[in-house]
This record gives sequence, structure tokens and C-alpha cells, in this order.
Amino acid sequence: MHRHDDDAEVLAADIFAYTLQRLRLQPPPLDHPRSPAELRAAVGTTITPDGLGGAEALRRFTEVLAPACLSIDHPMYLAFVPGAPTEAATLFDVVVSASNIYAGSWLEGAGAVHAENEAIAWLAEAAEFPATAGGTFVSGGTAGNLSALLAARWVWRHRAGGVHDRSRGLVLTSSGAHSSVAQAAQVMDVDVVMAPAEWPGRLTRASLERAIADLSPTDRQRVFAVVATAGTTNVGIIDDLGAAADAAAELGAWCHVDGAYGGAGLIAPSVRRRYDGIERAHSFIVDPHKWLFAPFDACAIVYRDPDLARAAHTQRAEYLDALHEGDRDEGRNPSDLAHHLTRRARGLPLWFSLAVHGTRAYAEAVEVTLRVTQEAARLIEAAPHLDLLVTPELSVLTFRRRGWTPERYRQWCDDLLDAGVAFVMPTSFDGETVLRLCIVNPLTTSDQLARLFDLLASE
Repeated sequence: MHRHDDDAEVLAADIFAYTLQRLRLQPPPLDHPRSPAELRAAVGTTITPDGLGGAEALRRFTEVLAPACLSIDHPMYLAFVPGAPTEAATLFDVVVSASNIYAGSWLEGAGAVHAENEAIAWLAEAAEFPATAGGTFVSGGTAGNLSALLAARWVWRHRAGGVHDRSRGLVLTSSGAHSSVAQAAQVMDVDVVMAPAEWPGRLTRASLERAIADLSPTDRQRVFAVVATAGTTNVGIIDDLGAAADAAAELGAWCHVDGAYGGAGLIAPSVRRRYDGIERAHSFIVDPHKWLFAPFDACAIVYRDPDLARAAHTQRAEYLDALHEGDRDEGRNPSDLAHHLTRRARGLPLWFSLAVHGTRAYAEAVEVTLRVTQEAARLIEAAPHLDLLVTPELSVLTFRRRGWTPERYRQWCDDLLDAGVAFVMPTSFDGETVLRLCIVNPLTTSDQLARLFDLLASE
């Protein structure tokens, strides 16, 4: 099974041919999910005592299973937060898998870790973090936020000299924060106080001040982190990051910025000022698989002082001692910087694409999506059947189709997907079911969105 033979040569050729064919599709088919019963009937039994053989297993994937997966890189995939990996990033993900690099330690993956660190340094520089900043890549924003909060709690307890070792910590965030913040708090068994976000979902200085004023003296001592959001998932709003940093300083707490979706805007000159204050945070995250054109899965977590993260996360075991001996460590083991140990070199596709295309191309690609979003917002404002609900700060459009019920929104979205036109999902905003589009693909055009708005007029 592990020996390289002629069959492996044929299978490799077939897989590479499919890969190149998929890359050449401009755009790829949007495709459509199928029910478990439909898939069972269509694909049959795939795990058998004697195996299907490479050709047949690949056929069942390409003909049955792959078309049941939506193409997140389709220009009209506009739901949730899409992705649009570059060809360079996608191809290099094949190299990462083929190389089977263990990227948890410097000893075993020095070359890969060095390259990932260059990508981390680029992100740190965009946030105006010091040159000594560092971080690593984890699977997604949920893992990134959890890791940052674990580091924050460690610092809180360490600096208290044992006073808080048995205290239940508290996180101060916004009602507009991503659900992963509450999930991390649940995993850590800590409390969350949510300052009410002001319309249209922004954490402001005033709301933070009110939330802090409402804390009892005991609860003030329990706050170990203030979490702000740079680009809320639902609407794309950036919190007052300077106010969050001030609140954290007042409370003697860690300031973390969740930029999983919106953090990519740091590299776009047209919106960079909106992130003022992030340079004072202790950590931030951004997901390259969202708006920085990398494949799944990759979240960059960046620390102002990686030594603090290392103290919080380093796992100790006899068999790991060798990883922390002198120049085998040098403070660069990615496994010491987040809630993980085993990890693939998931930051390499981003690094390779940056190395191929350069940072200016990345900034321009983000600017393209911002321009298309603004053009589409003007089309919505001009349409008599639509109401723009929030002036977009980044690349999310939230709007109403006048006269529609929640059921009508859902049916229209289902019909669009059934027809292979677009993938759009309704959302809730201000207590109302509305439409939401998220634009992160530079191949999405305002003309395509105009046709979508015209379909709404004809309904």
C-alpha cells in the first residue's frame, strides 16, 4: 500500500489533471448540496475490504461528491464569508500536503516555520505591531480567539501572583462580537459581559464606559480581556479599537481584536484609518482563507509579545523536552503559541502566494472588492425596490427587498442556488429578516451584482 508503483504514477497524473482542470474553470460551477439519501444512492459504498482502486475512487469523488460541495471561490458565492484563493496558493497547498511537513516545531519544520513567520511579520507590520511581534497559524477564527484568550487569562493570573489562581475570569466584549468569543468563554469556563453595541453593531467608547461602570469592584478585578471586532461578520462594522485598548488599560486587562473576516482591510489604504487603535492591542487574528486569498484552513494569530503566549501555551512532557533545548527552540516553535500541538504548515499557501505576487497585488485585490462593494451600494440606493440598511464600511452589503416576508427571502435564495446563479443567504438585522452579501472575491463585478438586483425587481 505504501510502495510507489505504476498505479501510483497513473493516479498522480489523474489527480493533477483534475486539479488543473478545476483551476481552469472561470468560474467553476456553483454546484449544489444533496441529501444523505441522494448521496448514498449515487456514490454507493466507498469503503470496502478490497478497495475501489484509484481510478474508481477518484471518479466517484469528481462525478458525485465534489458537485455536492459548493464552490466558495465562485464570484457569486456571496453568503457567509466566502473565499477566493489564488491559483498560486491553491497549487502550493498540494505541495504542503505532498511534503507532509510537521510544522509544530522549529526542529522538524524550520524552513516551513521560517516562511510562515515572514507572512506573520507582514500582518504584524500592517497592524503597526513592534518588530518583536510573532504568532502562528491555527485552523480558524474560533481557534485563534480561544488561543488569545487562554494567553490573556494566563497573564492575568500570573501577574496576580496566585491571587486569581482559583478565580473565575471575565471577558468584556460587545453584543456584536462573533459567536466564537462566547464559545471560547464556555470552553474556558469563564464569564462574559457584553456591552450593548450601538447601531449598526459597533462597540463604542460610550458603551464600554457604561459596561465598566456597571461592574462591581469584584467583577472589575475578574476582567482579564477586552475583545473588540475589526469587521463584524454580519454587517462588517469595525469597533472603536482605541476605546477597547483604553478600556483594557483601565482594567489592567489584555486587549484582543477579532479580525477574522475584516482584518484583511489593514492592508487597504482606503480603509486603514478605520483600524486605528489596533496597534495598541496585545493580540489580533485574521483568517487568510477569508479575504486574503488562501485556501482553507488558515487563521493567523499575532501577539505583540509572543513570549507571553509561549508561557501560556507551551506543553511540557518528557518526550517534548528535546524541542526546548537551546538552538532547537530559539523561541520559534509554533506549537508553543496557540492551543495546539500537532499542526500542518497551513500558513505556507499564503506565504507562497505573497512571494509570487507581492504585497502590492494583495492590497489592490482587497481594494477591488471594496470598490465593487461601494458601487453595489449605490445601485441598491438607486433601486426603488431595495433599501440599503447600512452604509458599508468594508465589503458586506445589508439591504431590504421591500414587501418581502422571511419565507419569501428564503425561497428566493433557494431558487437562486437551484438555478446555479448565486449563493445568497438571508440574515437577521435589527430584528428583521434581510439580505446580506459578502464580497471578498476580486472576480466579483458590479455588473454581476446589478443583474442580481434586477432579479429582485422582477420578483
